[in-house]
Amino acid sequence: MAMNLAQSPDTRGFDSEKPMFPISVVADILKVHQRTLRIYDDENILVPSRSPKNRRLYSFNDIERGKFIQYLTRELGINLAGIKIIIHLLKQQKVNPNNYMEHIHEVAKEINISPEEA
Repeated sequence: MAMNLAQSPDTRGFDSEKPMFPISVVADILKVHQRTLRIYDDENILVPSRSPKNRRLYSFNDIERGKFIQYLTRELGINLAGIKIIIHLLKQQKVNPNNYMEHIHEVAKEINISPEEA
C-alpha cells in the first residue's frame, strides 16, 4: 500500500508547508498545464510561495489543495468563481483544510450531486 510522503513516519521534522516544488513538477503531478496553475495563482485560489528570484514554489500542502481544486473542477464541474466561494465558506465554517475534499464530497452526496452528473 502506497503511503503519502507527507504522512510517512520516518520524515521527522518534515514541513508540509515548505515550498520546494517548481511549477513544472506540480503541473505534472496535477496533470494540468502550467498556465492553469498561473491562473489559479492570479485568481488567488492556489497561491504558491515565491523564491528569491520570484519563481513559484509549491509545498506538499499546495499540491493537496491543487488536488482538491481538481476534484471540484473535474469531478463536480465547478468553475473558478464557485471554487472561490466554496473555499471561503469552508474557511468561515472553520473546516480543517485537510478535510476539505471529504467535507465537500459529503455535501455533494447529501444534495445528490455525483461525479457522473457533473
